[in-house]
Amino acid sequence: MVIPLAPAVLERELPSEEAADLLALTRDLVRGELLPQVNAAESDGAFPRKVFTTLGEAGLMSLPYPQEFGGGDQPAVVYLQVVEELARAWLGVAMGVSVHVLACHGLVNYGSDAQKDKWLPELLGGRMLGAYCLSEPQGGSDPGAMITGAARDGDDYVINGEKAWITHGPVADFYLLMARTGEPGPRGISSFLVAGGTPGVSAGAIEKKMGVKSSVTSSVRFENARVSAERRLGAEGKGFAIAMSALDSGRLGIAACAVGLAQASLDVAAEYARSRRAFGSLISDFQGVSFLLADAASKIAAARQLYLYAARRKDAGKTFSTEAAMAKLIATDMAMVVTTDMVQVLGGAGYVEDYPVERYMREAKLLQIVEGTNQIQRLVIARSLNKITRAARVAAAGDDGRS
Repeated sequence: MVIPLAPAVLERELPSEEAADLLALTRDLVRGELLPQVNAAESDGAFPRKVFTTLGEAGLMSLPYPQEFGGGDQPAVVYLQVVEELARAWLGVAMGVSVHVLACHGLVNYGSDAQKDKWLPELLGGRMLGAYCLSEPQGGSDPGAMITGAARDGDDYVINGEKAWITHGPVADFYLLMARTGEPGPRGISSFLVAGGTPGVSAGAIEKKMGVKSSVTSSVRFENARVSAERRLGAEGKGFAIAMSALDSGRLGIAACAVGLAQASLDVAAEYARSRRAFGSLISDFQGVSFLLADAASKIAAARQLYLYAARRKDAGKTFSTEAAMAKLIATDMAMVVTTDMVQVLGGAGYVEDYPVERYMREAKLLQIVEGTNQIQRLVIARSLNKITRAARVAAAGDDGRS
């Protein structure tokens, strides 16, 4: 395989000099740590634990969380652009950072002061790696139907069940776990912070995926796993709300990953088109090629602005669930189209492993599935539109809602 050139510096909208320095640090780590390893790791399916340790020590694993506990206190618009830069070099690593941040969400936003004091410094300190346990074999897109159960037994909960498609499943140091403690449906679900190595917790075989092979994915089984009640986050029955809140932020991370991946494929294809000659001309001069590149650049820019718009809403304390779903939907569908088109720009060379665009195309497919399939994103958006329509009808009919 050919190691891709270090990504060109993009002009970015950053709120401070500190943020600019952070992006510069990220690019240095991309050049020095990620690009030299990515091709071999993806070819061999080797999990890059040392890379995550390096990123953690540099403070990149906990950017959006409070500084008092070891986080970076960075707004979402900065954190997500760091994720995008990482994804331009190595999607598996960028996704790993996003998943770790997702796994920390429950404790940061719903943990008690005592829980935060006890565990957050360790989770955010750079050497711990998290996993998010929501999906199950029988209901990945219907988490409200989960059957993994947590039964109260004195000062503990005894957990039994299986989670599926868990990123970092075999290597995580902690899990943000959702399990049923009560009635059927979403209201009976609670959230737990489960330590890796807890007796009764084990990972299944690593899944053999089409792409992102360096990111290990497996099932995680809970067999009479005893977890202290002090590790429950929030009240019983609040787990579904915690899970959905985390996913809103996680979907922005996946959108940023998709933009970074698409940008990487455009970087390679544009460079190839500027150096490849056919019929006596550079192929970048041919309209058939140049229009593919122009469309790709335009789609990438549009998707980037959409995830940044959602991030600005989040930073302003506004609701952003619908906008996060839109960003995830548009960015990941865009990445699938763009990476496929960039393979076409390279022609036969794009279909072989001498260039990374064939890998980018395989990797893009995963982004349309994780953190809620794109069909689920459309459902979220449609439900939001229905709520707006109903509210408008009620307002038009008068305060009593009569039509």
